[in-house]
Amino acid sequence: MAKPTGFLEYMRQDAPKRPISERVRDWREFVLLPPEPALTQQAARCMDCGIPYCHAAGCPLGNLIPDFNEAVYRGRWREALELLHRTNNFPEFTGKLCPAPCEAACTLAINSAAVTIELIEHAIADRGFREGWIKPEPPASRTGRRIAIIGSGPSGLAAAQQLNRMGHAVRVYERADRAGGLLRYGIPDFKIEKHVVDRRLEQIIAEGVEFATGVDVGRDVRASYLHRKYDAILIATGAQVPRDLPVEGRDLDGIHFAMEYLTQSNRRGAGDDLACEAPIKAEGKVVVVIGGGDTGSDCVGTARRQGAREIHQLEILPKPPAPDGTENPNWPSWPWLLRTSSSHEEGCLRRWSVSTKAFIGEGGRVRGIRCVEVEWGPPGPDGRPSFGEVPNSEFTIPCDLVLLAMGFVHLEHAGIVDELGLDLDPRGNVRLDEIQQASVPRVFAAGDAALGASLVVRAIAQGRAAAEGIDRFLTGR
Repeated sequence: MAKPTGFLEYMRQDAPKRPISERVRDWREFVLLPPEPALTQQAARCMDCGIPYCHAAGCPLGNLIPDFNEAVYRGRWREALELLHRTNNFPEFTGKLCPAPCEAACTLAINSAAVTIELIEHAIADRGFREGWIKPEPPASRTGRRIAIIGSGPSGLAAAQQLNRMGHAVRVYERADRAGGLLRYGIPDFKIEKHVVDRRLEQIIAEGVEFATGVDVGRDVRASYLHRKYDAILIATGAQVPRDLPVEGRDLDGIHFAMEYLTQSNRRGAGDDLACEAPIKAEGKVVVVIGGGDTGSDCVGTARRQGAREIHQLEILPKPPAPDGTENPNWPSWPWLLRTSSSHEEGCLRRWSVSTKAFIGEGGRVRGIRCVEVEWGPPGPDGRPSFGEVPNSEFTIPCDLVLLAMGFVHLEHAGIVDELGLDLDPRGNVRLDEIQQASVPRVFAAGDAALGASLVVRAIAQGRAAAEGIDRFLTGR
């Protein structure tokens, strides 16, 4: 353990952030790392709680959280990095992007402020790269087995690195022009700058993984060809089908899916030539973001940096309760509490229990959105919550740009799923067995393709589990 009385002596100190007035003027990351003494003090708050629920219940990867906290407290940073890498291929991704279910499960969170686990993880990974400790780790020998991975997001990358280190030959197919999946195109630079993704890709390539970018499996190359050519295929494409809002006026110009908007913004930031595409920009516009999750928050921050005149964010669910000092009333489970993201701090008007009735247009473009307040009631016979419209509560928001950020339904079925005839679960995801193999032999799936849209930490955990399943299938170990 770290310092036995640390949790009694030190208060939680979150990572400092760049001032709002400064950070909304650029696309650089806004979270700053505190100096080493402050990090050591935060690690000292990790208590001897007996059962580390942060590790056992909170973290899908099973990160050795008390162990790396103790190593940081004692100044053994390289040991902390080695402990973290035992379970997590990419702590720099989770340290920046994970909502930290481990902190919700921290024993201190029962009635106090949790240990700053995510911040410490971020600091360990950052120091590992700064000191040159993170280097390529190619396998000592090769097995002669060849594996194709479709998709280069966190799940596909984790599986690729694990399988390659086991000695298998791995080739990753990515239909975008650069590898990284949502890490590159779906998440704004102000949350993760792309050089952070590139430096990890450089390590993976140096270890022997091959990448084929700009290749759309199912269109540019048939899935059946890959099935014949490789000993195993892993589908790690993510949940790419967005949830739509089929109401009156949906066909008006100026209404876009969130990922379409975020991808174009990221490509513009990377210097891509977008002259042939209709620009989706918020500059000088009144923007309405429909959906209150992380993707919606990313749209708010992006629109703010693009110079939106006004930003509204609507959520159909009721407003969560504000934290009341008990920290986590659902410990060790994830609490349903009101959260204010960095993008919300930068400025937007948030409304809950609001349903969209129609989009209002003029000259073929969206000029407003007609909404109604809803009231939530008890669950219906199917166990799902029910809601009804509040009488005489309709209102209209004039707007110039609408971004649909209501989540994702499932992975795309056209292409590899339909071509190979894979069985799907009731939610439209790939149905898997205990080693994450699909209904067709030698075809596996991981991440959002198997779970539905979820967290980056779960995607990495799924990629590692799929790699273990593939290795077990191919070698019997």
